[in-house]
Amino acid sequence: MTDTPSPTPSASPPSWILCATPRTGSTLLCSLLESTGVAGHPQSWFRRQDMGRMAHEWGVTPSPDAQVPFAAYLEAANRAGRTANRVFAARIMWGTMDELTANLAEVYPEYADHTAALLDRSFGPVRFIHLQREDVVAQAVSWMRAEQTQLWHYRRGEPVPLRATPRYHFGKLKDFVRTIDAHNAAWDAWFAKAGITPLRVIYETLDEDPAGTAADLLAALGITLPPGQSLESPTLRQADALNREWVARFHSDAAARTG
Repeated sequence: MTDTPSPTPSASPPSWILCATPRTGSTLLCSLLESTGVAGHPQSWFRRQDMGRMAHEWGVTPSPDAQVPFAAYLEAANRAGRTANRVFAARIMWGTMDELTANLAEVYPEYADHTAALLDRSFGPVRFIHLQREDVVAQAVSWMRAEQTQLWHYRRGEPVPLRATPRYHFGKLKDFVRTIDAHNAAWDAWFAKAGITPLRVIYETLDEDPAGTAADLLAALGITLPPGQSLESPTLRQADALNREWVARFHSDAAARTG
């Protein structure tokens, strides 16, 4: 058994990574924390679909085979994700973390077998936030509606764009519920394997008291809110009567199929 290598000593302040699944309020929470100006810029820096675009924006030069060199991308993401006080932040959905750690292990192979140390070496001392939703059916409804309409979130003061009319479908909703359960279990297994105890946040608590929940997280992270700075987010809640109707209908349909 090999000893866990210690990351290179650094004066970097704590960083944090939000670990979530879709439709858990991650955009709301990230925007609240970012509004402080001292808690990093939590974006999905390592979402594969966006990395090419961001690399181009950051001036990261592709290799001769048109691949983005990950070491250079990591350096650019580290700059983009930090506020002036050097706190780094990122948001990661399940399915991205294993890919990220594999890429990081190529940059720092000496940490390849020690996930927590690998992430600390890459971003500075990292704290993890695990954001979950207790009502998985409501989450599934929100996810399915977003997939159908392609309206994932909207901001205060912006007109709500016209989208396709969403359609209820029991089988598809059940698939979303299964996916959410699988992703939540995968996150729990990943934390256990890596020896990481995350800060846990429940969507329903965040929804009830957004600013209070974010303030509690800042305290847990050891980040001091500047005097006079408020916690604000332009992100608006999307759930409405149709969401509630579909949740009730799903439970009714599920009961009828098992009765």
